[in-house]
Amino acid sequence: MTASLLRTAADLRARARTGRRAVVMTMGALHEGHATLIRTARSIAGPEGEVVVTVFVNPLQFGAGEDLDRYPRTLDADVELAGKSGADAVFAPSVDEVYPGGEPQVRISAGPMGERLEGAARPGHFDGMLTVVAKLLHLTRPDVALYGQKDAQQLALIRRMVRDLNFGVEIVGVPTVREEDGLALSSRNRYLSPAERRTALALSQALFAGRDRHAAQEALRARAREVPATRARAEALSAIGESRAAADAHAVATTAGGPAAVRAAARLVLDEAARLDPPLRLDYLALVDPSDFTEIGDDFTGEAVLAVAARVGSTRLIDNLPLTFGTFGDAS
Repeated sequence: MTASLLRTAADLRARARTGRRAVVMTMGALHEGHATLIRTARSIAGPEGEVVVTVFVNPLQFGAGEDLDRYPRTLDADVELAGKSGADAVFAPSVDEVYPGGEPQVRISAGPMGERLEGAARPGHFDGMLTVVAKLLHLTRPDVALYGQKDAQQLALIRRMVRDLNFGVEIVGVPTVREEDGLALSSRNRYLSPAERRTALALSQALFAGRDRHAAQEALRARAREVPATRARAEALSAIGESRAAADAHAVATTAGGPAAVRAAARLVLDEAARLDPPLRLDYLALVDPSDFTEIGDDFTGEAVLAVAARVGSTRLIDNLPLTFGTFGDAS
């Protein structure tokens, strides 16, 4: 399948439209993670619908000293990958096309949620991101727009903007795509030297350690709930040699655990990576409520996000995993 390359909003408006339009927004340098988004969009749009991929490196979301100038531009390869993955068109406007007359004076504010975690590390980033997303949603007029869960805070803010400002579009989050060793796919991975890439694996390894600790806690708590604290039951357990297992389950269920234990398990991996050569330099490790990206307490129940950001060499990377607390089941 070959995707058409469109450069202007007029070209996009002139395109005949049939069925549902699904849009995937990117900054280019497409990889398998983007391909997964496009394939998912194709399945949602169906054979009668249309998939549009936007490629635009948005200057508003890059701060001073960030990598705007060296951000990879690979448009020819992007159009080819988009087409092979099921896109009908690639909309790749210039900066002047998106921001005629220069940077916009009126912008979207990300509010308090946009000042936490990534927003604190990159002031103004989310205001710029939401501004261009709003513009691209108006320009492309999709029925559904898809974004990767790797950028969890970005996804949460887009969902909030669409809800708060009554955008008539469905937002779909697509799970993070990882390489075989666990590293989350990112356009910035190409900046890593072989040694830096080995260190960078600590991000996903820390998340997996937190997830595994959480899953073990939840499984033991579920087991503890199945062991009544009656003398008759204790005697029966003892008779079949399970008293120690029951005691262990109750001990885990009643001792410190939960979010604090998840954070501790993840931080242990990150602390070890800080001693590697080259070292990992942690920006933040957070376990947050995805509705507002505030840290969760030890009595929290429901969906949460374990998020990490760090630098390896000159490259800044982010990653996250969803977890569920209080269901006495496996982590999500």
